Parts: sequence; C-alpha cells; structure tokens
Amino acid sequence: MALKSTASTHWDGDLFNGSGTTSLDSGATEPLRVTWKARAEGHGGLTSPEELIAAAHASCYSMALANTLAENETPSASLDVQATATFVPGDGITSMELEVTANVDGISDDKFQELAQTAKDGCPVSQALEGNVPISLVATLG
Repeated sequence: MALKSTASTHWDGDLFNGSGTTSLDSGATEPLRVTWKARAEGHGGLTSPEELIAAAHASCYSMALANTLAENETPSASLDVQATATFVPGDGITSMELEVTANVDGISDDKFQELAQTAKDGCPVSQALEGNVPISLVATLG
C-alpha cells in the first residue's frame, strides 16, 4: 500500500522580499518559516528547502542503515547521521554529504563500510537524488 506524505507552503510577496510558511500535514512540527534570505545567506532561525531535504535524507539514511545492519545480524546500538545539502544560488543543490557515526558491536570496519554504502544506495531519498546531485558518505564506527 502506498503512503502519501504531504507538506504545503503559503508564500506572500516576491522571491527576494517575501516569506512563506511550510507546514507538514502530519502535524509533527509547528509551521516552519522560509525566506530567500535564509536560503541564500544563512538560516537565522528560518529553514530552507535544502535544509528540509537534508533532514529527509538524514532520517531516511539512518533507517536504511539500521535495517541493513540488523539484516547483517550486527544491529546498531545508536546511529548519528548528519546530511548537508549545498545550495548555490543560480546552480541549485550542488552536493549532498552524509556523515554517520555508528555504535555497532561485532563488525569490522571493512564490513561496516560496505554496509554503510549499501544503505546509501538503498535509501529512497538517496535514490531520488542519485543522478542529479553527487552524494558523498563518510562512515565512522564510534
């Protein structure tokens, strides 16, 4: 069964002087304020489409890696995943960087690196970005 996830944004004004509010239909968070300035110059307490994509990628990858490690019979005690989307005005998203530090017993670093890559390749958000945005991965056993 397919599950549809929906978010919406209300925008007032032009691109450079306007602002918007993005809401998740799940209600998981309060509405998030967005502006061009936050997107192009820094956050200042506001979010951007790229930050939301990075959040989606970090959460998706953590689930994919947790599952991949469990299937290997080496479940993780914890995973800390950071995703960084680089946005260049005029060019768009130019890269996505995944960094993970994992607490996993009974696994060699070589096997962990293999499984971390497998999880990256199988992550639905990685698959959506693949071919459009270069994705790098740094995986560390903690």
